[in-house]
Amino acid sequence: MAEITAKLVKELREKSGAGVMDAKKALVEVDGDIEKAIELLREKGMAKAAKKADRVAAEGLTGVYVDGNIAAVVEVNAETDFVAKNAQFVDLVNETAKAIAQARPANNEEALQVTLASGETLEAAYVNATATIGEKISFRRFAVLEKTDDQHFGAYQHNGGRIGVISVVEGGDEALAKQISMHIAAMNPTVLSYAELDEQFVHDELAQLNHKIEQDNESRAMVDKPALPLLKYGSKAQLTDEVIAQAEADIKAELAAEGKPEKIWDKIIPGKMSRFLLDNTQVDQQYTLLAQVYIMDDSKTVEAYLESVNAKVVAFARFEVGEGIEKAANDFENEVAATMAAALNN
Repeated sequence: MAEITAKLVKELREKSGAGVMDAKKALVEVDGDIEKAIELLREKGMAKAAKKADRVAAEGLTGVYVDGNIAAVVEVNAETDFVAKNAQFVDLVNETAKAIAQARPANNEEALQVTLASGETLEAAYVNATATIGEKISFRRFAVLEKTDDQHFGAYQHNGGRIGVISVVEGGDEALAKQISMHIAAMNPTVLSYAELDEQFVHDELAQLNHKIEQDNESRAMVDKPALPLLKYGSKAQLTDEVIAQAEADIKAELAAEGKPEKIWDKIIPGKMSRFLLDNTQVDQQYTLLAQVYIMDDSKTVEAYLESVNAKVVAFARFEVGEGIEKAANDFENEVAATMAAALNN
């Protein structure tokens, strides 16, 4: 039998990413043949990964990478927040973002066949990572954004990488683009403008807003406070020319009833119309970037601020780790506890 030296174990570990004991066992099994050991570890890794396939991986990190006029943001999941801090996991996330930016795959199926600097595919890298780290490690999603030479990327990660954002801004500079990405990270818009919101979605969200107002009015009635009016509209998409004209006519009628002289109406109407627009675009304000109040200047919306500095947002992507994933509470912790209890009883 060939001697299994420390140097041989080290070489196998560097090539495979396996732990010391796993590498040594594999070399013993194949009588020191390093290529056969790599293949054996790969097969075992696939078997381990298959056993973990049904687990819920909702923790992890985002990765952001910018390469000239191409940028990528990715989300990679693990089962626990503890593993998300593992150096091997962090390296894998960063390598994934770089590889995705350079390869520009069209979908996840193509992305998994992208080759990393190590020479292995993304798919193989995640199988191996699952085997060596001991948790289900999965590649969830990615976005690739492009810009022109005259545009700027805003690349930003928040909360230790749990949120990753890339924005593309025309006009301004990289500092402005990064500030826009910081706003996106904090305020979580889902689309750029109201034109991207589905009509039924706006209708459903408006119903939810009015339901909350009705609940609030029940509480207000108990303390003799006047009821708040229900909202007629939720998005700029619903504010047709006829709706705007009627709102202005209603304001004029209100001013006349209050006895305000017509000569000062022009000074009052713009402010009241702004208020009407603010009150009746609350769905936009929650979900669309341009309608949100800008966190760097709360006197303006993002759209108004960008106009004031001759800039505009062309596109953005925002990933938050675990969003939309239904977590199975304590499944992994319970499994660990059960394993430990079994070990103590044996």
